[in-house]
Amino acid sequence: MSFVVTIDGPAGAGKSTTARAVAARLGFHYVDTGALYRALALKVQESGVSPDDPAAVRRCIESAQVDLSGSPDHTHVWLDGRDVSREIRTPAVSELSSRLAAMPDVRARLVETQRALALRGPLVAEGRDLGTVVFPAAEVKIFLDASVDERARRRARDLQERGIAASLDEVREEIVRRDRRDRDRAQSPLRPSDDAKVIDTTEMDLEPQVEAVLAVVTAHPACPRVEESR
Repeated sequence: MSFVVTIDGPAGAGKSTTARAVAARLGFHYVDTGALYRALALKVQESGVSPDDPAAVRRCIESAQVDLSGSPDHTHVWLDGRDVSREIRTPAVSELSSRLAAMPDVRARLVETQRALALRGPLVAEGRDLGTVVFPAAEVKIFLDASVDERARRRARDLQERGIAASLDEVREEIVRRDRRDRDRAQSPLRPSDDAKVIDTTEMDLEPQVEAVLAVVTAHPACPRVEESR
């Protein structure tokens, strides 16, 4: 397995933008593990399967083919050979993916998929249980966090920029629900690993977040140089 950087944290903490920027600057692969869950959620949604029926969900996703390609700035998400990069970014798919992520069968289904991506070269992966479950031996583990209010503000702004109508109160309520579901689930609950560097991004803009993570990554003695990782 290649050099792995994991960036975990709750929704709206800045994982995606920070991970993309760090991967781009280091010349590493970027893995958005949340997109894999969203792709399976889209599969379940399109199949008309109820998320309240775990057995039906398991049957629906067991043969699904999900993959990622592209660069940190232009990641493509594939479901059964179809580019679903835009289709998975709706509030409905987001909510469904959160529910599916609490199911042990769904999480188990994607663990090997995520680990296989690390065979392609050095990578920065962002998610919720990467440092604790998927890549427990990762060279660098980061956990980003921020206040609920700040995370709601960021998520609402992101939705608005993509033309999706959502009030700040609605987004905040969704984040609180997501936090509860992520932290209380029996398998792979959201928490920083014991050896993770925890960074509070509440008062930080993007650039300071990126610099803080880069400082940790590049300080690792095994970190490949940019020339070596391309």
